[in-house]
Amino acid sequence: MSRARLVITAITTQGLTQAEAARTYGLSEATVSRLMARYRAEGETAFEPRSRAPKTSPGATPAATVDLVLRLRKQLTDAGHDAGADTLGWHLTQHHAITLSRATIHRILTRHGAVTPEPTKKPKSSYIRFAAAMPNECWQSDFTHYPLTDTTAFPKGVEIITWLDDCTRYALDVSAHRAITTPIVKATFRKAAGQNGIPASTLTDNGMVYTVRLAGSGRRGGRNGFEQQLRDWHVVQKNSRPNHPTTCGKVERFQQTMKKWLRAQPTQPATIAELQALLDRFVTQYNQQRPHRSLPHRATPAALYNTMPKALPGPSRDTDTHDRVRHDRVDKSGTVTLRVAGQLRHIGIGRAHKGTHVLLLIQDLNVRVINAITGELLRDLTIDTNTDYQPRK
Repeated sequence: MSRARLVITAITTQGLTQAEAARTYGLSEATVSRLMARYRAEGETAFEPRSRAPKTSPGATPAATVDLVLRLRKQLTDAGHDAGADTLGWHLTQHHAITLSRATIHRILTRHGAVTPEPTKKPKSSYIRFAAAMPNECWQSDFTHYPLTDTTAFPKGVEIITWLDDCTRYALDVSAHRAITTPIVKATFRKAAGQNGIPASTLTDNGMVYTVRLAGSGRRGGRNGFEQQLRDWHVVQKNSRPNHPTTCGKVERFQQTMKKWLRAQPTQPATIAELQALLDRFVTQYNQQRPHRSLPHRATPAALYNTMPKALPGPSRDTDTHDRVRHDRVDKSGTVTLRVAGQLRHIGIGRAHKGTHVLLLIQDLNVRVINAITGELLRDLTIDTNTDYQPRK
């Protein structure tokens, strides 16, 4: 029984005065007086404690913003896109000029039942992360199955092969085929290399279309057509350990995102051509429009891939230059600072860009400053070692 009920009952049924009830139950007379006033005004509801929440919350997220978060969540989910708190925060900032913290967005989703708890899910902190430092330093590849509605012509569905840049998550080539074979792997690799340059290395699983190093004794030690192509172009071939798919986790995660989007389309493909048309749409959205959570400042893959310097295969590597990439932010005076030849150099970008997250692509004294989110080139210069401040011309 609550103390309020005890006090009120003692006064109304036992005949105690308010002063006697206060002494009996260790309360002040003012508190007992307020309890009785509430009892006379509200009746038995006075027995229950009131909420201590404030009647107004000036700092609460506006209802219109909450509705926008929930609406964006539904739109992205219905379209087959990821719609977590980070992604929603990016869309709010980029398209609606609204800034909310990840925790605030997550609370909104949880409060409205838009989040499914997964308490047994393995924490991301348990994984060992790795990523290539430059585009074309490593390409990951894998293929996956997808069903078509024309089950007569394609009773087992078709297969989709992906080539993905490890550094920027840029989808280099995604194509559908009746079945993936070594000639198809080789052809799609050559196509991607023709459009984007030859990579320094590849990373795949141990499927026979990629490697025969784990084949039977009759083929072990030889090379298939794809492996020979890599050797001819001086590309390092890397393969994951058997039964260890997380090594190729980036392309595996890409395929999960891709198939989620495909399944969300209202008209499912019946032919390989129709599926390829959908894949081309998805790749455009994935590369150019969709923020990528693993990239700095949620940039799009295309923004980084098209602006960063590319790695080169074997003998083509230039070991005479000092190449590096730096992440920075334009300060309030419109400059970024870079150490060159043991001294700090102040590079003028412009006050209009203060607070902008940028990438500095440095090759010896040549520096390119890129907007880390949009990929826009903000400054291209050669450092003048005779002066600390590098003004805009």
